[in-house]
Amino acid sequence: MVAITAFREVSAPISRVWEIVSDVDNEPRYWHGTKTVKNISKSGNTIEREVTIAFKDSRCRQTVVLEHERSVGITITDGPMKGTKVLTLHPEGEKTRVDVAWDIRLSGFLGMFTSMVKKHIAEGTEEALDRIAKAVE
Repeated sequence: MVAITAFREVSAPISRVWEIVSDVDNEPRYWHGTKTVKNISKSGNTIEREVTIAFKDSRCRQTVVLEHERSVGITITDGPMKGTKVLTLHPEGEKTRVDVAWDIRLSGFLGMFTSMVKKHIAEGTEEALDRIAKAVE
């Protein structure tokens, strides 16, 4: 398994940060490793979707669970990687801390490039947190 964690303190209240991170249809705007999002179904706070990622335009199947102003949990169930990405929000007065935790397993030959893929995802996560911060500040 590949574990990656990152966080960013954002100078905005949790409600404003939630508007950005919970708009998962616009994920490619902040997460450049995500190229397209196609929702398959939605029931309550759960979304089933197909996502095209930057790695060779691969498709991943995902389940997204939105916990209002608390977290966005993404379970990657099919594709070149499987596992989870969880964004958790922590209010800190007029600021919000955004934590991101990845726990993924790379499939097939991609497993040979684990350290390179881990570095790429870690950098992409830091860049996404920067873009989210700029969008709300």
